[in-house]
Amino acid sequence: MTKEITEEEKQALQYKTMTETKIPRLILRLSVPTVLSMLITGIYNLADTYFVGQLNNTSASGAIGVVASLMAIIQALGFMLGHGAGSHISRSLGAGDSDTATRYASTSFFTALLFGGILTVVGLSTLDGFMYLLGSTDTILPHAAGYAFYILLAAPIMMSSLVMNNILRYEGKAFFAMIGLVSGGILNMILDPVFIFGCGMGAAGAGLATAISQCVSFLLLLSAFLRRKTVSRFSLSRVTRSPREFLGILAVGLPSFGRQGLSAIAGMLLNIAASGYGDAAVAAMSIVNRIFMFLMSVVLGIGQGFQPVSAFNYGAKKYRRVRDAALFTVAASTVAVLLLGSICYIFAPELIRAFQNDDEVLRIALPAFRYQAITLIFEPVIVPCNMLYQSVGKAAIATPLAMCRQGIFFLPLILTLPTSLGIPGIQLAQPIADTVTFIVTLPFLILFLVKLSKDKAW
Repeated sequence: MTKEITEEEKQALQYKTMTETKIPRLILRLSVPTVLSMLITGIYNLADTYFVGQLNNTSASGAIGVVASLMAIIQALGFMLGHGAGSHISRSLGAGDSDTATRYASTSFFTALLFGGILTVVGLSTLDGFMYLLGSTDTILPHAAGYAFYILLAAPIMMSSLVMNNILRYEGKAFFAMIGLVSGGILNMILDPVFIFGCGMGAAGAGLATAISQCVSFLLLLSAFLRRKTVSRFSLSRVTRSPREFLGILAVGLPSFGRQGLSAIAGMLLNIAASGYGDAAVAAMSIVNRIFMFLMSVVLGIGQGFQPVSAFNYGAKKYRRVRDAALFTVAASTVAVLLLGSICYIFAPELIRAFQNDDEVLRIALPAFRYQAITLIFEPVIVPCNMLYQSVGKAAIATPLAMCRQGIFFLPLILTLPTSLGIPGIQLAQPIADTVTFIVTLPFLILFLVKLSKDKAW
C-alpha cells in the first residue's frame, strides 16, 4: 500500500518545489494552466459577444458592454480578496506557517460570499437604475437588464470562485484552478446558443448561461479544498478576529480592486461617451474591449503564474529568484504580445466583422482596435511590475500603479477627449493611457530589480 503523505511532508515538498525548481520551468508550469484558464474565460466572454451579435441587433450587442462593467465590479471585489489573501498565504507558506494561511483563506472566502450577497440584493432591487448608471441607453436597457439579472443572482458564487482560484494559484496548485475555470468556460460556450437562440431568450440567455457555468466552476474549485488538495482550509471558526489581518487582506488586495474597480468605472464612462454617438458606437467599443480583454488574458495569465513564485520566494528570502522570475515574465509576455498584436493589426476588419457585421460598427471600431494593437506592447512591463509589488506586499506602490491605466490617466482622457475630438477622442483614450502608464511604470520596475539583484529585500 502507498503510504499517505503527511501535512508536514506536503509543506516540505511544496517549499522545495517553489524555491529550487528552475525559474523558467516553474513559471511555465504555473502559468500554462493559468493562461489556459484565462483564455477559456476570455473565449466564453467573447462567446457571449459573438452569439449575441448574431441576433443582428446593435442594441443587444451594446448590452454586452454595459454588463461588462457589472462583471468588472464583481471581479474587483473577488480579485481584491483573492489576491490580498493569496499573497499572505503564499508568503506564510514560504515561511512555514500553515495556520496563518488557513485564517487568510477562510476570511477571504466567507467575506466574498457576504459581499456577493450584498451586491445581489442591491443590484436586483435597483436593476433599471443600475443599468443606466453603467451607461445603458433606453434602447439597450431591456437587453442589459435581462442579461444582468442572472449575473447578479450568481454574484456570490462568482466572487467566491475568484477567491478560490487565486488561493489555488498562490499555493502553486494552478492545475486545479484551471480545471474549475475551463470546465465552466466550455459549458458556457455550449449553453450560450441553447438559451439565446434555442430558448429565444436573446441577451438574457447569455446571462443565464454564464450564471450556470459559474456555479459549475464554483463546485469544482471548492472540491479541491474539500478533498484536501490544498494546505489552507475553509472554516467559519478560522475566520480571523483580528482587524489587522482583515485590513491586511484589503490592503494587499487594493491594487486589484483599484485595477478592476476602475475598469468598471472606465467602462461605464466609455459607454456614456459612446452612447452620444448611438448604439453602434457603444457596440463598437464593446467589441474592441472584449477582444483586447481576451488578448490581455495571455499577459495576465503569465503574470499570475509569476505571482506565487515571487510571493513564495520573497517570503523565503530568496530575492534573486524573485528578480529572475520577473525578468523571465517580462520576456515571455513580450514575445506573446508581439505575435498577438501583429495578428490583430493585420486582420482587424475580419475580427470585428466576426462579432458584428455592420458597416457603422466597423467604421468606429477599426481605428480603436488598431491603436490598441500597437500599444499592447506596453503591457509586458505594466502588468508584471504591478504584480511584483503586489505579490511581495508593497501595496503602497502597487495600488497607485494599478490605478494608472484605467483610472488616473484613462478617466480624465475619456471625460475630455470626446468633447474636443468627437469619436476619435473615444478611440484614442485607452491607447494614450496605456502609453503614459508604461512611461510611469518602467522606472519602478527597474528600481525594484536593482534592489533584488543585490539580494536584498525592499
